[in-house]
Amino acid sequence: MISYDSVQELADKATKKGKPISALVLADQALQMERSQQDLIEEMNKSLQVMAEAASKGINSGSKSASGLSGGDALKMKQAIHAGQSLGGMVLSETLAKALAIAEVNACMGRIVAAPTAGSCGIIPALLLTLKEAYDLTEAQVVMSLFTAAGLGMVIAKKASISGAEGGCQAECGSAAAMAAAAAVELMGGTPQMCAHACAIALKSVLGLVCDPVAGLVEVPCVKRNASGAANALIAAEMALAGIESVIPVDEVIAAMKDIGDAMPKTLKETAEGGLADTPTAKKMAREIFR
Repeated sequence: MISYDSVQELADKATKKGKPISALVLADQALQMERSQQDLIEEMNKSLQVMAEAASKGINSGSKSASGLSGGDALKMKQAIHAGQSLGGMVLSETLAKALAIAEVNACMGRIVAAPTAGSCGIIPALLLTLKEAYDLTEAQVVMSLFTAAGLGMVIAKKASISGAEGGCQAECGSAAAMAAAAAVELMGGTPQMCAHACAIALKSVLGLVCDPVAGLVEVPCVKRNASGAANALIAAEMALAGIESVIPVDEVIAAMKDIGDAMPKTLKETAEGGLADTPTAKKMAREIFR
């Protein structure tokens, strides 16, 4: 499978060819994998359907996870929206609800798409599915935007990390937000260069974010970080579409994320030994869960 060395290189190549990043990624992967582009589109569409099913299941369920640490927040968000209590507008509120929903489905051992990881599974689909609904976009458009997310995710995974155990939550929710922001920009008609700036803006906004799961479970603070990650992606996409550029080039942001992850102590990288996991309340919860 072709992997990319640079987001900027990918954006420049797409610009030169007069194509969106998604078309470039799709063509490259089809060539490398010796499969037709239509086969890959159909496979990506299946992933989109799983994403949509998880969002629908989670947003209508008040079910709690086996640990009791999470569940029901997406339903609360949905009820607040229907009650007219949205502060940030429908796109933001719906995005938050879907992000919570999908992350809760994951916590309840439901079927999700690890995009790019299970711990950050709600971010990309929450934003893209919400934009689809809000702007009456087609499934085909959303599917193509997922190829853009995938291409940028491949760069981040190769040049830095998408693993919380290796790079902290900046590498999971941060990478997902960066991928979602770029995909959203393309989905809304932005240029490849705007996609690159959106990726940079989202990722640099969470540099240093630690991975500190309470009791070692992907629930607290992970579920709510999916919501904040989706909001981060929306903000980055809004800025990029307005013509706002990242002062620090996207690939330098990715390199900085790797350096920060390498410097981060192991207690803050998915070990549940530091951060929120080391608070008195978290320790009490862990004892109760594993007694």
